[in-house]
Amino acid sequence: MYPYSESFRSALKCRCQRSHVSLHRRLLSSIHQQQLLLPSITPLTVPRRAVIQGQYRRPGQPKEDKFPWQKIKFDFAKGVEGIKKHFTLLKTEFFDRWVGPEGKPIIDHMLEQNRVIWEFRGPESLEGWTVSSDCEIGGQSEVYLKLGKNNNTCFLYGTLSSTPPKDGETRYSGYCTMRSKQPLASFDRKKHYDWTNFNTLFLRIRGDGRPWMINIATETYFSHQKDDIYCYFLYTRGGPYWQDVKIPFSKFFLTHRGRIQDDQHPLWLDKINTIGFTLGDKADGPFQLEIDYIGVCKDYAHTEEFAYEVYKRNPEV
Repeated sequence: MYPYSESFRSALKCRCQRSHVSLHRRLLSSIHQQQLLLPSITPLTVPRRAVIQGQYRRPGQPKEDKFPWQKIKFDFAKGVEGIKKHFTLLKTEFFDRWVGPEGKPIIDHMLEQNRVIWEFRGPESLEGWTVSSDCEIGGQSEVYLKLGKNNNTCFLYGTLSSTPPKDGETRYSGYCTMRSKQPLASFDRKKHYDWTNFNTLFLRIRGDGRPWMINIATETYFSHQKDDIYCYFLYTRGGPYWQDVKIPFSKFFLTHRGRIQDDQHPLWLDKINTIGFTLGDKADGPFQLEIDYIGVCKDYAHTEEFAYEVYKRNPEV
């Protein structure tokens, strides 16, 4: 049936198998050589919130090897003054409890519709605020805080510069911020603002047309949430006229170290710690913001609970 003998067919089959094996070996060796020549490619990593996060340290700055108790300066005179101060605060807290919430009768507390939290009517009103800028990390921005004309307003001014520091690591810069200090009760216990009776933030300001960011920090349960801040935008008109701004608390969104979080939830109004104003619009030059007062109010026309989509946990079947 076939023109070739059996021995010839077997030899041809063996030769084909050998050529196939040699081709397979040459292919594997070429792939191995390419892997050795190509640089190692690391997989893309998505930034995520770490459970343990340390405080920010400027690049190139040496770490402090001191223990926390070595930074304390012991002074007997200061100790006596501190004892008097804290026992006075404890006495005030004790008697305020008998009057009602925050030292007000319960009826006044329940029917209260407006409350001024911060107003600037003298040099002592500025002691509860602190300012900072990117000069702390080697930047060139400058920010200052003083009283306005007639000592009735707060005047925040300075110069914004987005030039990054020349440390080889920092790529972005250019921010200035003003933030209220954490209120403290007796024996340096944290004291929180309770705004559960209100739903709107009310401000009277006068700016230069720049956009600002309002930051509200609340008390958290876990240590890795200490940098969680609720933010919303503040647009100033500019010019010589005052501007009344009303921002519902339902509009504030959750951020962590400047990144908007996917898991959003409403602002905790019973655990308010601080409020701040941040400028970082990348427009280099001078700026100014004048604040008359900061308060909260109850707007009955606003019924929105939260303006953003939230995760639904344990959905109903």
